[in-house]
Amino acid sequence: MAVNEDDTEKLISAILSARRVFFVGVGRVMLSLKSVAKRLAHLGIECHIVGEITEPAIGCEDVLIAASGSGESLVPKEIAKKAKSIGAKVIMIGSNRESTLAKIADFMVRVPTNTKMKCADEIPSKQIMTSLFEQFLLLYGDIIARIIVTRNNIDIESLWDCHANLE
Repeated sequence: MAVNEDDTEKLISAILSARRVFFVGVGRVMLSLKSVAKRLAHLGIECHIVGEITEPAIGCEDVLIAASGSGESLVPKEIAKKAKSIGAKVIMIGSNRESTLAKIADFMVRVPTNTKMKCADEIPSKQIMTSLFEQFLLLYGDIIARIIVTRNNIDIESLWDCHANLE
């Protein structure tokens, strides 16, 4: 997938320098983001899903990762506006550079997968609707986690200490 390496570096830097990381998306995108949040939590990064009952207030030391292929999904756009007005850093992961969400965000990680916007340079997929974007998010989250583990010399066995144990 053609994702800019510098954007990935900026995303990792933002995650590691944030007090807390918040995630927002809708539908299947949100399901993928929940997996990313869980994986980063295994690394000891404080993560929250927007709308969850235990979500704390976002602040200027925090980052909001808003994912939307089109960048026009109502909930991520409005939450991003609110987070930005509070002073949080907003990062978009999506396909549409010209979207409302891209204009709100401090920066965007562009994933040129197919969207409902049908942008000219989108990577086509035989999968239904935006499955490729949702799958990308899941794998991209694991790639980011692996980079963090490698850079910070985290002992993989120690990650089990942050894994849920009420299973």
